[in-house]
Amino acid sequence: MMNEDVLRGYRGRLREKLGSEKIGIGDLIKVEYGEKSYEGILMPRLESADEFHIVIKLKTGYNVGIAFEEDMKIVRLKEAKKPTFKPPPLPESSSDLPEISIISTGGTIASRVDYATGGVHAAISSRDLLSIVPELSEIAKVEGDILFSVFSENIEPKDWSMMAKRVADKIKSGFEGIVITHGTDTMGYSAAALSFALSSLPVPVIFVGSQRSSDRPSSDAASNLIAAVSAAAQAPFAEVVLAMHETSSDDSIVFHRGTKVRKCHTSSRYAFQSVNSKPLARFRDRRIEMIEKNFRHRGGRELILRDKFNERVALLKFHPGFNPEIIDWAVDEGYKGIILEGTGLGHVSSKCYKSIERAIHEGLIICMTSQCIWGRINMNVYSTGRELINLGVTPLEDMLTETAFVKLTWALSQSNSREEALKLMATNLAGEFSHRTLYTWK
Repeated sequence: MMNEDVLRGYRGRLREKLGSEKIGIGDLIKVEYGEKSYEGILMPRLESADEFHIVIKLKTGYNVGIAFEEDMKIVRLKEAKKPTFKPPPLPESSSDLPEISIISTGGTIASRVDYATGGVHAAISSRDLLSIVPELSEIAKVEGDILFSVFSENIEPKDWSMMAKRVADKIKSGFEGIVITHGTDTMGYSAAALSFALSSLPVPVIFVGSQRSSDRPSSDAASNLIAAVSAAAQAPFAEVVLAMHETSSDDSIVFHRGTKVRKCHTSSRYAFQSVNSKPLARFRDRRIEMIEKNFRHRGGRELILRDKFNERVALLKFHPGFNPEIIDWAVDEGYKGIILEGTGLGHVSSKCYKSIERAIHEGLIICMTSQCIWGRINMNVYSTGRELINLGVTPLEDMLTETAFVKLTWALSQSNSREEALKLMATNLAGEFSHRTLYTWK
């Protein structure tokens, strides 16, 4: 049987038929059944498509799908030249520029459109990104390093640890700034994770993504990457931040603190917003402008790596009709902590009280955040909140739910006791709390 790359998207009997004829993607083939005959190039199929159709590109340029039948005759006429992606060579950088490492984890910024299928594939390495964006050679001496290549929905806490370790290795090797390319859907979680895992940072760590792949005319990949590398090389701050468009235009990129940023739009360029906080800085006209005056300065500190995360933490969103047995399930399954995303100022139904009380009695940490994007919780206003505090629920002020979840996975792994973990949760370590919650920063 042919390997998966040669017959990508084909399965079952059709795949066996093509394999027996030594046919692969890109070959010129002839398909005959009954009185009908088609000639064309075998095209790949989406992995989720059915297994009963063969797709070929005709001489006219159109693709046609043909229903597979057992008595169908399929022969290879000749092996066609396989399409490949060949970026131009890397440009040379001046020897006196700062050294920056781009660590690739995948996502749209490291993807391209497969025009055969219309799908997006994680296919471009960080090295390819350098060749596509030659302006980077004027900003820094850039090294590309592929850590892994996945879409961000597949990233787990163990991957946060891998990112943190790789960043630590790069900093110890002398790099003056780090850029991490990442899929946007869970980039906020990863930025928060490294904000806690990398303490006493001496250089900037910039997460960057894009909403459109780098080979689309409307791509934001190049502008985002230029801004990220510029900040890694030149910015005065030494924090974990996330770089994305400020508006729908290419005029400016903003840098959000890793613990205060949330993806608020599915597809717009300005999808990420700082919540209950100002962005840290802005990149405009090829310059870094500081927005927030209170920041950790770049300097000669020694990095402290605390990269462990406890995966036995649940994030539960309260809703009308919420079944408290979900909390009991978490207890029975050996979970160590729960983040409850409650309503308004931090409330859940009184029907949950018994399960919450049991969980806390069993030693779990239960913390409360709000479903509201802006504002802070105050569990002392209404009796429901006060009752939850009396049960042992810990309020988390204006911490984002996603950040709270990440921080609890981290705090539990750094502690030898429940009390020690709770103390970490209540301590402002990486700007995750705002002393005064803003209505808006503009």
